[in-house]
Amino acid sequence: MYQNKVTLIGFLGSDAEVRTNDNRSFTTLSLATKSSYKKDGQYISHTEWHRCVVFGKLSEFAGTLKKGAHLQVEGELRSREYETKKVGKKAAQKKTIWEIRVKSILKLDRAEKAGSDEQEAVDQTPEEAAA
Repeated sequence: MYQNKVTLIGFLGSDAEVRTNDNRSFTTLSLATKSSYKKDGQYISHTEWHRCVVFGKLSEFAGTLKKGAHLQVEGELRSREYETKKVGKKAAQKKTIWEIRVKSILKLDRAEKAGSDEQEAVDQTPEEAAA
C-alpha cells in the first residue's frame, strides 16, 4: 500500500491567486510554516514556504483567502518539471518544483466578534427579550 498525504498548518504569505490554464481555473496559495531548533543555546527559527495548488469547487473558496489567513491544508505532494526560457547566452534549463495538490482547506482564524446588535440580544435575559 502507498500513501502520499501532506498536512500543513501555517499562514498565507499573500492573497490567493486565481489563474486559468487551458480553460481550467485553479488557485495557488503561498503557505508559510515555521519551525525552530536550539543551537549553541540560541533558538534558530526557520520559515518554509509551500506552493499549494487548488482545483475544482474548492478553488472558488480558496480564491477568497487573504494574506495572513491561518490555514490547515491537506493534500498530496507532487513534483512538476518545466523548462526555463533561453535568455541571451544562458541556455534553457529544466527545473523541478514541488507543490501540494490541495484536497481540503480548514480555516483556523478565530471567528470575528458578534456585531453590537447580536451582542445585545445575547446579553438580554429571556424576560427582557420578550418585552
